[in-house]
Amino acid sequence: MTSTITWQYGSSNPENATALETIRQWWAEIEGQEISWQQRLIPETGDLSEINWESQKFDEVFMIVNPELRGITLYWSKPKSDQERSITPSKLELDPLRQQLYVFSQSQTNIVIRVEFPQIKYQTIEIKNPEIAVGKSGTILVRDSQQLLEVKISLTPEKLEQLKAKLT
Repeated sequence: MTSTITWQYGSSNPENATALETIRQWWAEIEGQEISWQQRLIPETGDLSEINWESQKFDEVFMIVNPELRGITLYWSKPKSDQERSITPSKLELDPLRQQLYVFSQSQTNIVIRVEFPQIKYQTIEIKNPEIAVGKSGTILVRDSQQLLEVKISLTPEKLEQLKAKLT
């Protein structure tokens, strides 16, 4: 699993510049895609897991235009707008697996912004002519010896019955 990539202003971490470059590339690659922009207050405890990320009134979903990172400042526009927007972060956290960028503003230290795709994008792995084994407890093992890939699927009895019904 890929872990979170963190860049922090003024950090002496030797990976800081590499992290910023990775985030710069991700930010540029979302050009023309629909994103969800959510801004939340950081809890007094600082624990971000306490934040309710469910959709709220002021959340925005829009197609991002010209996303660019110049220096440490994020720039972007909205469609049909000549106005370039920007935010200078004190910290950026990118979760490449969930495709989420957390932006901690330098000027508004009590907020965090989450940029993500409104729809979850699943990674698809294609396995052609796999070896298949089925265990007693609803475990299915799928192997692809060409790609050296093994997928183990554990099904509850209910899900196993659903699968059997769909296969008949």
